Amino acid sequence: MKKFKKVLVSLLGVAAVGLLLTGCSTEGDKKEEAKNKEPKDLKIGFSISTLNNPAFVYLKDQIEENAKKEGSKIIVADAQNDSAKQSDNMDDFIQQKVDAIIVNPVDSSAIAPSVEAANDANIPVVAVDRSSDGGEILSLIVSDNVKGGEMAAKYLIDTLGENAKVAMIEGIPGASATNERGEGFKKGAKGKLDIVASQNGDFDRAKSLTVTENILQANPEIKGIFAQNDEEALGALEAVKAAKRDDIVIIGFDGAEDALKSIEEKELNATIGQRFDEMAKLSLDSIYKHYKGEKVDKEIFAPVELITQK
Repeated sequence: MKKFKKVLVSLLGVAAVGLLLTGCSTEGDKKEEAKNKEPKDLKIGFSISTLNNPAFVYLKDQIEENAKKEGSKIIVADAQNDSAKQSDNMDDFIQQKVDAIIVNPVDSSAIAPSVEAANDANIPVVAVDRSSDGGEILSLIVSDNVKGGEMAAKYLIDTLGENAKVAMIEGIPGASATNERGEGFKKGAKGKLDIVASQNGDFDRAKSLTVTENILQANPEIKGIFAQNDEEALGALEAVKAAKRDDIVIIGFDGAEDALKSIEEKELNATIGQRFDEMAKLSLDSIYKHYKGEKVDKEIFAPVELITQK
């Protein structure tokens, strides 16, 4: 009887191991199968922070255009600069069982739980223009924001001379682009520019107009403004024109169509141009490489360039 029990236990043990191995094999097969999908078979969710910014509209258009060439399906969700709405959008993508997600975070900290949820669902996530503070990102596609901030500071130094009093209009608090562009600008300005004011414009034109009006009233001596995106720069420009302060030099960040037109018309002084076309291509390429089983770089920098009236 004892011998029979031992044999039975042994058989059950073998069966359990067999089931475990079968489970592992099935899971491995699923991952292997996932790694061999063609671009035409992929459904990709794209959560964008806002479509109220022409630069991001261009980014969306470029992603859709590049995906169309490869036959991939793109589902776009506009978070309208609301981190809670973006979280809901991410949940929807996970429920739809998309093959991958591209996210342009409203807030780098707030997006982390959604990235972790996608990780749990085995859905790769690519972050574009802004990073996530948590979860595992397949690849971060971003401009060198720190370098761009330094370039903005150098432009104001070259244009206004050292020790000029300037202001900075910051982006959305918590966004990585806000932190990095601010870091670069302060680094480039240290000991060479006097930053007398720094306020949040939330990457929004209307809010930045009001913020600039307040800055001008409190600091009439300023000679330059660095706005952390072009929408803020154009809002600042409206306030400067209304105050008849054509002596103030304004530089933005993005290279958005409205800003380039304003520069061409000799109104906005300059911008740090991002290559959103390149960022769109790199975002999709990272996903395609993943599904071909190829190595994907964790961080890819797209180029930035100074664009002036000259």
